Amino acid sequence: MITLIMVLILISGVVGWLLESRKQGSAKWVALVSLSLLLGYFVLSLNHLPLANYSDLTPLTRVPWIKYFNIEYALSIDLLSILLIFLTFILAIIAVLVSWKEITEKVGFYYFNLLATIAGIIGVFCATDMFLFFFFWEVMLLPMTALIAIWGHENRYFAATKFFIFTQVSSLLMLVSIISVAYLHYQHFGYFSFYYQDWLALNLPLEIDTWLMLGFFIAFAVKLPSFPVHSWLPDAHTQAPTAGSVILAGVLLKTGAYGLIRFVIQLFPNASEYFAPIAATLGVISILYGAKMAFAQSDFKRLVAYSSISHMGFVMLALFTFNAVAYQGAIITIFAHGISSAALFSLAGIVYARIHTRDISKMGGFWRTAPRMGGFALLYTGAAFGLPGLANFIGEFLSLVGAFQAFPLLTIFAALGLIGSAIYGMVLFQNSFQGPSVCEVGDINARESIIFVGLSALLLLVGLFPNLILGYFPLAGGVL
Repeated sequence: MITLIMVLILISGVVGWLLESRKQGSAKWVALVSLSLLLGYFVLSLNHLPLANYSDLTPLTRVPWIKYFNIEYALSIDLLSILLIFLTFILAIIAVLVSWKEITEKVGFYYFNLLATIAGIIGVFCATDMFLFFFFWEVMLLPMTALIAIWGHENRYFAATKFFIFTQVSSLLMLVSIISVAYLHYQHFGYFSFYYQDWLALNLPLEIDTWLMLGFFIAFAVKLPSFPVHSWLPDAHTQAPTAGSVILAGVLLKTGAYGLIRFVIQLFPNASEYFAPIAATLGVISILYGAKMAFAQSDFKRLVAYSSISHMGFVMLALFTFNAVAYQGAIITIFAHGISSAALFSLAGIVYARIHTRDISKMGGFWRTAPRMGGFALLYTGAAFGLPGLANFIGEFLSLVGAFQAFPLLTIFAALGLIGSAIYGMVLFQNSFQGPSVCEVGDINARESIIFVGLSALLLLVGLFPNLILGYFPLAGGVL
């Protein structure tokens, strides 16, 4: 199922690329229709899967690939993978819709890169051979770099280069750890193995375990991103096209959180517990630093980018408390932030298309001419600072409640981040939609309404009925 989905996504990208040269506007329709149909196929296929608990992966495919090193094409799925693949499909469709009129050059190649990124991300969420995981990790990053470098804004080359260097250097550290663990498996059992389930049987000394864990942790902390390896994110978000920002914030950051859960904590539980106070401290620093820097920004997209650093700090803190309630909070936060950040970046792109600037100081009074846009903007800023009734509130509340039991002092400081997010959220809303009217903007059209109504419905649905997700991640979650 997953292999078929990835192959069809790539084929759709190639078909759209070829058709665009013959008939203008074909690529976006191919991308939209294919993603919508494949989302439906994915959801329907779940009825035929024996879905396991978090700690019990359901194997989908396992066939030899590079036999000499026992490298396999191995895919598995569980409830966490399903949730993140669903989020990926939703935001991929949103990315196509926000690109509908924004992208006017090399359109076919643009949608090919966008769909290639999506295929790589789905592979990351399902690969259980670690060499295959690294392969998909690279497949995911390269077309995203192209999206930033070719279709980004004025400083796109600098942002794309910085994004590439940060991700590649950290990826090489992860590759070193992957090869090292495979070699240690050879020493223990007499054969190489890159298979995730085989690695779970390894029992390594704490010192070796810690060094190996750090190789994975740094790679995933860069992608999350966490302080102090975060500086690529504001530049990449600011310079990327709107769809690039939606995928970056909504999904690519979640691959870092997924890696922490699946590989760092699961493969190296003793080293992770030993390292937990440092990881939790980095999470709290990210929360406070991200909120402070968001408040200091005058660029709409840059403000939202720093807010992502702050919100993902809650995920880092929650995961390394090894607490069931905090773990539930991390899962909800991962999903909720994916939706709310995609909404805010879509809003930033729509505003930029109308006034051709991201400078908040040059905005104001938009509510008078765009009240529907203003209503959605108020909803999304409310979600960003954890307004009750929306999904973000559930995630951050559970994260803090669970984290308090393990790190009470750190959690008190982390809670200050909620105040910071309320400040920068209201500053963003008031400076752009209230006050004297600086310029007139048209209200949202039908296509933009579909984007905002869909994202708003998900935020409200999970906020009011969190057990739609939490019911599948019980307090006895396998992470504990």
